[in-house]
Amino acid sequence: MVVDGLTDDSVDRLFHALADATRRDILRRCVRAGLSVSRLAEAYPMSFAAVQKHVTVLERAGLVTKQRSGRERLVRTDPDAVDGARQALDELETAWRARVDRMSGLLVDEARTGSGTEAPSGAGTAAGSGDGRETTEGQDR
Repeated sequence: MVVDGLTDDSVDRLFHALADATRRDILRRCVRAGLSVSRLAEAYPMSFAAVQKHVTVLERAGLVTKQRSGRERLVRTDPDAVDGARQALDELETAWRARVDRMSGLLVDEARTGSGTEAPSGAGTAAGSGDGRETTEGQDR
C-alpha cells in the first residue's frame, strides 16, 4: 500500500510507532509544545534511556522531529505525518468496505437464485464408503 508517497516500510514503521501507549502519549504531549527528552522522561516511570528509545522510534517513523533550542533539542510532533497514518487507515477502510460490499452482493445473488452449491455426494466421507464415516486407514488409534 502506498499512501501519498509512503512506502509499505514507512507505513509499517508508522503503525509500529503508534502501537505503543507511551509513544502515543509522547505524541500528544509534543503537539502542544516542543519538549526535551529530559522533560518527557519526568512524566514516565522509566529511565531517560527508555524514553529516548521511544522518541527514536517516533523519529524514525517520521512522527516527531527534534529541533535545537539553545542547549536542548526539543521534540515536536509532525502533524502531517500523523495525517499520513489517517490516510493509510482510510485507504484500508475503503478496501475492506469494497470487499464487504462484494461479499454482500454475492450473498444476495445467491439467496435470489438458490445456492446451487450443494456438496457433492460423498463429500467429507471416505472415498466410496457412502456411510458418512471417515476411515482411518494407516492411522494409529
